[in-house]
Parts: sequence; structure tokens; C-alpha cells
Amino acid sequence: MANTNEIIKLGQIEIKFLLEASDTNGELTMFDFFVAVGAKVPMPYYHENFDETIYGLEGIMTFNVNGKIIELTQGQSLFIPKGVVYGFNNLSQQNAKALVISTPGLIGSAYFRELAVIVNAGGPPDIEKIKVLFKKYGLVPVLGQ
Repeated sequence: MANTNEIIKLGQIEIKFLLEASDTNGELTMFDFFVAVGAKVPMPYYHENFDETIYGLEGIMTFNVNGKIIELTQGQSLFIPKGVVYGFNNLSQQNAKALVISTPGLIGSAYFRELAVIVNAGGPPDIEKIKVLFKKYGLVPVLGQ
């Protein structure tokens, strides 16, 4: 079972896994993520081999999905199929939280732990190291968007 007591901190973002691929025969992973006021993802990206469904639990997260701005609020859901470029920020004046389900379960807590080492190293995140990590886990950065 996923260690549901572990919180992985990535700067102003916190991830808590609820189900790992090992819990679901690889069918899905599920985690909630907390995004503090003003938090921004450094670059848009897409997933090569898995889809994500995101369900708003608290606050408002602003997603840019293929150039379309979507504000995800409590009780709303958003489906992001593989190959679709997206990014997200918390531009609101309150913290936000969402539940994410990735299908199949190709991304897990190991990815976020490795990303935390890069993001939490101090100073601006090393984009080149993030790009290498993305490639390892089937994420593709899209620069210039």
C-alpha cells in the first residue's frame, strides 16, 4: 500500500500518494496535491503514455491546457489525455488542493521524490536536470509556451 502518511514537498507544492501502481496492478496511481498561493509550475509539459483526471478539492487552480485557460474549482473535474500540453498555477488568493488519478499507473511517488531533490536544492530549479527526469518518466517538457 502507498505510504499515505508521507508528504513529498516540491517547493510550494505538496504531494500525498493514496494509491501506487503496486496497489492497483499497474492500472492507476492516485494522489492529492496541495498548491500554495502563488505557486507556479516552471514549464508546460505532456505525458507520453498516461492520462490524468484531476478533481478539485479546495480553492482554485488555473490550468493552461493546449492554450485554453481552465480554472479548476472545488467539485469540478478535468481530464488531460496523454499528448496534451498543460501546466498549472495557483493565481488565486487561497491555497488549492486537488485529487489526481493517472491511468495507467506509470507515474508514482519515486518520480516526485526525485523531482523534490531538484526543486528543493535552493535557487531556481535546474531545468536541464528536470528535463532528464521528465524523459525517464515519460513526461515531455514544452518550452516557449
